Amino acid sequence: MSKTTSDKIKELKLQFPPAPKPAGLYRPILVVDKYLYVSGQSPVNFDGSLMQGRVGDNLTLEEGKEAARQAGLTMLSTILTHFGDIDKVKRIVKVLGMVNCTPDFKRHPLVINGFSELMAEVFGNEYGIGARSAVGMMLPDGIPIEVEAIFELY
Repeated sequence: MSKTTSDKIKELKLQFPPAPKPAGLYRPILVVDKYLYVSGQSPVNFDGSLMQGRVGDNLTLEEGKEAARQAGLTMLSTILTHFGDIDKVKRIVKVLGMVNCTPDFKRHPLVINGFSELMAEVFGNEYGIGARSAVGMMLPDGIPIEVEAIFELY
């Protein structure tokens, strides 16, 4: 019998930050047909505060990558909080990763790998790696990363 996603999360000993409350007029998640859309998730610290910084300014590439991983943990927390059963999530389909960075920073995909590597750990290479875009831009509240995603459900 294959491991469930919740089994894999336990095996990896992942801990999740609290799921953030919406900061505007939107839904944290939305299910349409067999797809779960997750609104943009920022990296939330375990105490509920937001990570801060700008890659290429006061954050290195590696620190940005760690923030992207934390945004992934935040997204999983949001799914668990607002959707419930993580084992009903089959695969990641599409990711948009946004990096708050200086204009001369050019390694956005390497930063967003922090998110993608976490999803591959949790869902496996077959179901944890989907289509992806990684771009640089200004982000709200001084956050270094924001990631939104679409998942396919069983």
